[in-house]
Amino acid sequence: MSINRQVLTLDEFTLQQLRNFPSATGELSRLLRDIGLASKRVNVEVNKAGLVDILGDHGTTNIQGEEVKKMDIYANNQLIGVLKHGISCAGIGSEEMDEIEIFDDEISNQSKYVCLFDPLDGSSNIDVNVSIGTIFGIYKRVSPLGSPCTIEDFLQPGNRQVAAGYVIYGSSTMLVYATKRGVNGFTLDPQIGEFTLSHPDIKCPPTGRIYSVNHGNFFQYSEGVRNYINICQKKDKSNGGPYTQRYIGSMVADVHRNLIKGGIFTYPGTIDKPKGKLRLLYECNPFAFIVEVAGGKATNGKDRILDIQPTELHQRTPFFVGSVDMMAELETCLEIDK
Repeated sequence: MSINRQVLTLDEFTLQQLRNFPSATGELSRLLRDIGLASKRVNVEVNKAGLVDILGDHGTTNIQGEEVKKMDIYANNQLIGVLKHGISCAGIGSEEMDEIEIFDDEISNQSKYVCLFDPLDGSSNIDVNVSIGTIFGIYKRVSPLGSPCTIEDFLQPGNRQVAAGYVIYGSSTMLVYATKRGVNGFTLDPQIGEFTLSHPDIKCPPTGRIYSVNHGNFFQYSEGVRNYINICQKKDKSNGGPYTQRYIGSMVADVHRNLIKGGIFTYPGTIDKPKGKLRLLYECNPFAFIVEVAGGKATNGKDRILDIQPTELHQRTPFFVGSVDMMAELETCLEIDK
């Protein structure tokens, strides 16, 4: 088997980036590679989910009151295990856990970073073979090195993320991650078992023709959101249209598509759930960071997502993210709600 040496693996790419910063310790690069390793293990099980006993409900609910899937537990355990046994993470917070887990040992206490993640976003779709994913955000600690990390390390605004990313398990498996220097995508090559650079320097197009929203909740949304949906439906060639609605029900898949092709993803609050459903720390902050680095924008309808100061681990927020021109049009509609 011949290997194309012009294609960089994730390991080679992160090492190459280190050459540009001689004073860098490589700790962040190791942490990203650890997440890549855990996601490869999850990918193996996702791809054979119909053949083994990991489909369906686990029989428990998480802190949000949602049914936990068996694959949620598996993915959560894989991420915790890899990061705990590595040397680049001081602790983790997970959507599937009530509290943070501190890796209180001599090596972990010297680590500069903590990681927050949704181990398997959209896991309810695995039973019907729809794309799902892993979402993560990485923060530099504010607590002193040499001591265990604390809750303050995790309750930081999203603008303090040093890196964020996601893995999408679909027709191919891709890992996309962002630092402040750019967004890059890596596709898993099953022949060599490595993520290889396939989408360098991703840029979110300034506009698009796709809007993603759960139209079934239309009459639960605010007047401003309803007005925007109506505008999307009335678009024609004279005003930049027509727009197409695409809503998978798996946030990773929806936002990934819009990031590549241009578009807008909306998950507004409703009358029943004014704060929305999405978690600020595990879902919204990572995607807001990625899309903004790529040239897009993310808000909760009033404020920039990355400027929100979290007050609790499982805080929820309405979420709007996507191409800047489409976001500007949305924000004009949302003025009526303020």
